[in-house]
Amino acid sequence: MERKYISRQSLMNCLKQVQTDGISIYAPAVRGEQTDFRIVASVDEIATGHIQTVQSPKATVFPRTERLFSYKKEKNDVRLQDYNSGELLEILVFGTHPCDAVGFGPLSSIFNWDTPDKPHNERRKRITIISMACTQSDEYCFCTSVNGGPGNTEGSDILLTPIKEDGYLVEIVTDKGNEWCRKYGSFFEEAPENFRKEDYLVEIPVKFNVEEVCRKVTAMFESDIWKLQSERCIGCGACAYVCPTCACFDIQEHPHGNSGSRVRCWDSCGFALFTLHTSGHNPRPTQSQRWRQRLMHKFSYMPERLSVVGCTGCGRCSRACPVDMNLSEHLKMWQECDSVTI
Repeated sequence: MERKYISRQSLMNCLKQVQTDGISIYAPAVRGEQTDFRIVASVDEIATGHIQTVQSPKATVFPRTERLFSYKKEKNDVRLQDYNSGELLEILVFGTHPCDAVGFGPLSSIFNWDTPDKPHNERRKRITIISMACTQSDEYCFCTSVNGGPGNTEGSDILLTPIKEDGYLVEIVTDKGNEWCRKYGSFFEEAPENFRKEDYLVEIPVKFNVEEVCRKVTAMFESDIWKLQSERCIGCGACAYVCPTCACFDIQEHPHGNSGSRVRCWDSCGFALFTLHTSGHNPRPTQSQRWRQRLMHKFSYMPERLSVVGCTGCGRCSRACPVDMNLSEHLKMWQECDSVTI
């Protein structure tokens, strides 16, 4: 893995050149009391001092709403306009933490599990991911418990680690990262020698063994633990919407006279309507069953089918939960309890 160095001023100048080249920058920015990802008009808007953004950057490859195709009725015929990838922009996703960057992997696994998803894959081709290693954390962070870490390079094209007050170590991870650094090579310097990257990273203690959790949860389908854990859950869906790997969606028709479109939009398996049949039957009628589905999907079904864990340890679900359901505490409970009963 090639390493470089870039000063903060050179990084800002580099990002300005990126915008001049017509590439949009999707980065953390402060709005009111929140820091969240959005397309920034100026690099001066980019925030770097936060622990975590409200949302993950998954909207770049899995938008909140997305038109899959449109149609128009013309006399006795229907003219169909398929998904148009030519409308997509090239985007630099900047300032993601490693827990966000690694989340693009499980998302791609989901959208390519059976039939490759064209909208997702076309968007994924058009993004470059430059992440920022973590030098601070809070009680909700648990990336090290799910095989991640504050300096993890997986999922990033380039990883920046703050190593001086005004500069960053640059780790070039992928071919796309190499191409990006060649294009903007004048902004980089040779990497400093004789230092340990780990000395600049925050320490995040391991809270549980994820392999043991995955093994136990697979045998806990009938356990009473689901009811115990879900007693406070109100089914609001906040956890799914802020999660970097949740990919539940609904497909809706938007007709307008003789024309219309089919739209994909975010959904959540935590909603009571998610599995409601037209007949009125709901195979998951209680909140405890919906909570079970969400967590078994991440820690049983995805590891079994896709060989990935559906959680990156970012802690957003726990931060966003209005009733203070803490996922890492629940996972520790799984590890410590009996495989069938509490």
